[in-house]
Amino acid sequence: MYEFSEQSLAYQDQLRAFMDAHIYPNEEIYRDQLVAAEHRFSYLPVMDELKRRAREAGLWNLFIPPKLAEFADHEGLSNFDYAPLAELMGRVQWCPEVFNCNAPDTGNMEVLMKYATPEQQERWLTPLLAGEIRSSYAMTEPQVASSDATNIELSIRRDGDEYVLNDRKWFITGAMYERCGLFIVMGKSDPDNPSRHKQQSQVLVPRDAPGLEIIRPLTTLGYDDAPLGHAELRFTEVRVPVSSMLLGEGRGFEIAQGRLGPGRIHHCMRLIGAAQRCLELACQRVTQRHTFGKALAEHQSVREDLARCFSEIEMMRLLVLKTCQRMDDLGAKGAMDLIAASKTSVPIMAQTVIDRCMQVHGAGGLTEDYPMAEAYNYARWCRQADGPDQVHLMALGKQVIRRFSDA
Repeated sequence: MYEFSEQSLAYQDQLRAFMDAHIYPNEEIYRDQLVAAEHRFSYLPVMDELKRRAREAGLWNLFIPPKLAEFADHEGLSNFDYAPLAELMGRVQWCPEVFNCNAPDTGNMEVLMKYATPEQQERWLTPLLAGEIRSSYAMTEPQVASSDATNIELSIRRDGDEYVLNDRKWFITGAMYERCGLFIVMGKSDPDNPSRHKQQSQVLVPRDAPGLEIIRPLTTLGYDDAPLGHAELRFTEVRVPVSSMLLGEGRGFEIAQGRLGPGRIHHCMRLIGAAQRCLELACQRVTQRHTFGKALAEHQSVREDLARCFSEIEMMRLLVLKTCQRMDDLGAKGAMDLIAASKTSVPIMAQTVIDRCMQVHGAGGLTEDYPMAEAYNYARWCRQADGPDQVHLMALGKQVIRRFSDA
């Protein structure tokens, strides 16, 4: 039987009350301000107000684990205790930022907590923890299959007291946001190293670095995910001081592996919240609409669909909680099998559940009048983000075969 800590339970109650009082009532206001903004990727006044309220309520940086609690205003939350909080935040796609718990910033902040020097932390981590700036993680490239991180080609060349960066990146989440101030950039600093996993490094690049160009915003299924957005970037002779190197030359792959494990499971937590909210809206909808002389709720096919939704969400929630417990006990590396199982199963579940709920809402389910279409887009791109399904399934299959055979 899973039991959350008293701290987690208290935060769950606080967060539910905050969502009811401040998030749901502001969904329309957020949408209106986004439409009226000077440009699509402007910062919205309602976000500033909600972040102020969240900080005052003590609902801030809840993603920080106990081992990094020195950076938090609380004791730190385990992955297991954080899971229901991230699920609640996932019910409204933009709301994790209200609590400074949004991707990619959470992963970037953990990178800076674990690997950055005190000087790097002072410049970048401090304002990120305060929610004053935002950040991006620049790994994926258009010209190579980036699902194999060793394929990354962006050049990081040492030139005296500087590193020089050249090449392109794309689908860089958060890069379009006007408050994005930092890019954590992965590239090749030692392409001839005989170890394919020691050729890469990661460096800290200010957004306003000369030679760093945002080529265009990108969409996923037609959504631009404003105001955060996804972007294609070009680095042309971008120079940063040697002090911008994270952890050391050749440690980029190591940093990437340490960053992506928790991030993958955070997406799963939020997707469960998105699917759960869509189910609840569908249950309300079917009691309010009538066809062929009776409520939709009385049709057998509708009941069966919603029953399946309930069951599938419950199964995935339990898988995620088991994964979180394993991560807390053994670390991300010791939970690689369950992380892969969650990463490949939860987004598909969310897609399936949300699709049924869209169908119940008729044509309205395809519009922005309801959260289903945007949530579906999120679930779909999560099957590409942080590594595509095929890579995780390939690695998981290898583990399973080894475990249950003599191979």
